[in-house]
Amino acid sequence: MFIYLSKKIAIPNNIHLKCVSWNKDQGFIACGGDDGLLRVLKLETQTDDAKLKGLAAPSNLSMNQTLDGHSGAVQVVTWNEQYEKLTTSDQNGLIIVWMLYKGAWYEEMINNRNKSVVRSMSWNADGQKICIVYEDGAVIVGSVDGNRIWGKELKGNQLAHVAWSPDSKILLFGMANGEVQIYDNQGNFIMKMTISCLTNSTGAISIAGIHWYAGTGGYVEPDCPCLAICFDNGRCQIMRYENDENPVCIDTMMNVVSIQWNHCGSVLAVAGSLRAANMDKEFNVVQFYTPFGEHLRTLKVPGKQMSGVGWEGGGLRIGLAVDSYIYFANIRPDYKWGYCCSTVVYAYTKPERQEYCVVFWDTKNNEKFVKYVKSLMSITTSGDFCILASKADNTQPQEDAELESGSHARYVLILCNSIGTPLDSKYIDIDPQFVTMTKTHVIAASKEAFYLWQYRVAKKLTALEINQVTRTKKEGRERVYHIDSNPSGSHDSSPDFAKAFTATRDPICCITATDKTLIVGRESGTIHKYSLPNVVLIQKYTLNNRAYYLSLNCNSSRLAIIDIAGVLTLLDLEVRGSTDDGTGNQASAGDPSKFERKDVWDMKWANDNPDLFAMMEKTRMYVFRNLDPEEPIQTSGYICNFEDLEIKSVLLDEIMKDPERPNKDNLINFEIRSLRDSRALIEKVGIEDASQFIEDNPHPRLWRLLAEAALQKLDLKTAEQAFVRCKDYQGIEFVKRLGNLQNEPMKQAEVAAYFSRFEEAERMYLDMDRRDLAISLRIKLGDWFRVLQLLKTGSGDSDDALLEQAYNAIGDYFADRQKWVNAVQYYLQGRNQERLAECYYMLEDYDDLERLTILLPENHKLLPEIGQMFATVGMCEQAVNAYLKCNQPKAAVDTCVHLNQWNKAVELARTHNMKEIKSLLSKYASHLLEKNKTLEAVELYQKAHHFLDAAKLMFKIADEEAKKRTRPLRVKKLYVLAARLVENYHEQVKTSQQTKAKGKKSEATSALAGLLEEDATSADNRIVDFAWRGAEAYHFFLLAQRQLYEGYMENAMQTALHLREYEDIIPSVEIYSLLAICASANRAFGTCSQAFIKLESLESLEPEQRQQYEDLALEIFTKHAPKDARIIEQRSSEGSEGKLPTCIVTGLPIQEYQFWMCSVCKHCAQEQEISKYNCCPLCHTPVA
Repeated sequence: MFIYLSKKIAIPNNIHLKCVSWNKDQGFIACGGDDGLLRVLKLETQTDDAKLKGLAAPSNLSMNQTLDGHSGAVQVVTWNEQYEKLTTSDQNGLIIVWMLYKGAWYEEMINNRNKSVVRSMSWNADGQKICIVYEDGAVIVGSVDGNRIWGKELKGNQLAHVAWSPDSKILLFGMANGEVQIYDNQGNFIMKMTISCLTNSTGAISIAGIHWYAGTGGYVEPDCPCLAICFDNGRCQIMRYENDENPVCIDTMMNVVSIQWNHCGSVLAVAGSLRAANMDKEFNVVQFYTPFGEHLRTLKVPGKQMSGVGWEGGGLRIGLAVDSYIYFANIRPDYKWGYCCSTVVYAYTKPERQEYCVVFWDTKNNEKFVKYVKSLMSITTSGDFCILASKADNTQPQEDAELESGSHARYVLILCNSIGTPLDSKYIDIDPQFVTMTKTHVIAASKEAFYLWQYRVAKKLTALEINQVTRTKKEGRERVYHIDSNPSGSHDSSPDFAKAFTATRDPICCITATDKTLIVGRESGTIHKYSLPNVVLIQKYTLNNRAYYLSLNCNSSRLAIIDIAGVLTLLDLEVRGSTDDGTGNQASAGDPSKFERKDVWDMKWANDNPDLFAMMEKTRMYVFRNLDPEEPIQTSGYICNFEDLEIKSVLLDEIMKDPERPNKDNLINFEIRSLRDSRALIEKVGIEDASQFIEDNPHPRLWRLLAEAALQKLDLKTAEQAFVRCKDYQGIEFVKRLGNLQNEPMKQAEVAAYFSRFEEAERMYLDMDRRDLAISLRIKLGDWFRVLQLLKTGSGDSDDALLEQAYNAIGDYFADRQKWVNAVQYYLQGRNQERLAECYYMLEDYDDLERLTILLPENHKLLPEIGQMFATVGMCEQAVNAYLKCNQPKAAVDTCVHLNQWNKAVELARTHNMKEIKSLLSKYASHLLEKNKTLEAVELYQKAHHFLDAAKLMFKIADEEAKKRTRPLRVKKLYVLAARLVENYHEQVKTSQQTKAKGKKSEATSALAGLLEEDATSADNRIVDFAWRGAEAYHFFLLAQRQLYEGYMENAMQTALHLREYEDIIPSVEIYSLLAICASANRAFGTCSQAFIKLESLESLEPEQRQQYEDLALEIFTKHAPKDARIIEQRSSEGSEGKLPTCIVTGLPIQEYQFWMCSVCKHCAQEQEISKYNCCPLCHTPVA
């Protein structure tokens, strides 16, 4: 940061000022003084020159209004920026609120307690409330519209200061005796603040100022100190919050009058007076500190007594009230910024984010890339790369960061390219307060030590690495040196950060480096020169002052030094020979040891000339050649780059006003005198004289200027000589090509194209009737829209291949911008099927994609890609068609498998005789079973027509469900499904046999063969032969209970008797319990008794259960004899021809010869019974 006095405004009649306040939003400056003086001023820049912006533009008073109303000395002035109000009070306790109306200030409200004098007033952050404190301890909080919110008397306290917290929840009161008390916003006392900065101070003290920065411009870093309390004896403490136990303490060693934060809380200004050690008189100073207590600058101010300080809203100026004057000082902030590869990199803070927002603004294409970095410390640039130094984030894992001590590294250096992509990073343990970089190295220095990192960038080996390809060890790339050590150039084994923390009496204060030299400046004024890349201390130099900024010229022969007072001096590092630059004697170059410029805040050497540099002095830029200045240019820009006799400068002050939208107007190119003179000579005098002038002042840029001018005039001889002098091989070739052209207009057209005047060149070609050249020019430029236009407007048939190429190129243009609909239209005309497929896919236009598949010839290379496209969106059939068309059945099967279309997969595998379908199937099934998805596995097998495997799994599910003994109907359904799968299996075997034996054997033999094959394959005969047993068992079990509840006792008992055949499926307890109930309900106690006997003899029962059955039997059979009430007609299920079928409707054996049989489950029912049903009661097949 650099600061210098820039303007002084006198108050009429020598009235002394007491206070000053600068409105941050609207720019008004209010100053109060003796005899009721109150003035509002406004400084505005008035300039016709658009290039003059910011501090460089002249400023005049656009408002200078005296506000009448106070009689005594005005002691307190404070702005309410949100509501554009000014609040002032005088020594008589009169308070006036002023408002702006039609460009002038008027009284809005007046208040006077007549008891005491107002010592301080403060508006809260949103401008809604004001707190007024009086000397006698009275506190009033009022609203912006003049209503009193609350008042309080703090007995026995003399109040001097008040401040609101940023969230308006807390009020701080500063007492006359130096105490600070904390209250809530309702006036309730919370606690006294501990003042730790006053330890070891004696004598009476008073508070000079309390300022709590409200965070409106963001914070420098998370958890940044923002509450400053300063005492008149120069002691100051900066706290993070009101009860911070370890605040930052500063001793400014001065008598403080007033303090204030800048607009973004990054600089604290402390104004007052300083007594010089050897002089009796005091002089006024403003000291500037960071929130962490580091001293930035001291500004000396003339006059006797300073009374107030006020920052401008943008932080670029500060106003100081001294005696009867207001002094203005300009500030050149230390922005975090850099310039690499025509990209300006800058950082700023946002109120809503903790991180720094780093913007990479590509000035060529006017594009910007944004990156957020926590606790950013600095930005350093060189060549095409940029280093961001920041504090390491403890929350993130650091692979690289484990150091010998075992602690985490505290800082990180990130190497980025010019669009902000991180290429590499290094975690280090020394504080990178000063960072510089060269093409091969990054050098970071703390106060005690410096660290070298030889960085690598992909595909760009640094020169050192080419020599040391074998040395790929990491150690060689990082080194640390203590400033007091004397490095000899031998490689240390590894960076030893431990030695970097040894304190030094003479800390480092700045560094700079070129590819072969490293310069380190120390606070005593000593400068060390080291060689690079092997670090050897070559020489030490001694300066009179402490350096603040160092810069080496392009051949490392001269060092520029700006000290902390802003004085620029030069130091020759190499003794210059008399033959240097062919000038013959050194005197012509001036004596660098006598060179000195004051108030310098930025400088840059030319990249291509060791005697040329530009520097910023206040608001003027000077260019020096051989220490002779050219006439200055008014500007306040920061110098980005100086080469080819052009200086690129960026108005960072303007950019920071709206950092999210950088504007190209804020980037300025200045041409230096020799370039301007040469251009003027060429334009006014002619090429010959100009070439003589350039011969005397040679520079590649001037030769290029001459070559271009000669080309314009088609003076090919001069042009060629000039191109040779500036070593432009392409230019020489171009001139030769021009020489071979006979036609004058053709040459002019070529020159126009060379100078990028393409419209002009095209017009010339068309005038010569050379449409082909116009087209090829546009093709080179990639302007295919114009190519298409030219092709279409041409007479006769245009070249079809070229037309297609144009259509496709325009299609590509739209596709690159993801405008697929437009791209499709052009690809269709350009018959570009590959890109069409891609566009259809992107547009999700699968119908057109399918049509494209049909149009493509077989085995076209695009078909597999289209198949893949369909597969990714689950369109199996279309994908299969595409794969089959290009003869890839394997891919088709894989797609079916992937999309779970197993039946299709099996079908394809069969048609194309593929073997692996079985293994695929079992793999997938086992995968499903592992995940316990048995039903999905059943479905899979069923789809794949593996009915037997499906049936086995289904029986397993049914058995498991049956064991739960919960829902018999569900169990029956599961058994029915399993049985139907077995029936499908039978059917499958039968049909496969029929297809095998077509036309050879009779149907009977094929059926027999089918059965035999089935027998041979089925290891699980039980499942195949007795597929329906489970379903029957549960069917009759449910039927018996239904009949029982419906009152058909006889039938219920008969069904229950039939259930005895299924003891292997339904537990015996269930069967005989049901039989006992049905028999007793049917008064067939004989049957009931037999059921009980069976129940009591079951081994699976617990003793107490058996006891319960016995008790129940006793109870029943004491009342009823164990005989059937009527002789039950034992409907024997044994007929004359073996076992009779059981009716699945009634559960009774069928005696008739005529009965109905189900076509699927092959179960029987009596004709008259089944006629009541639409479906088979067992398997639910519709009754035919």
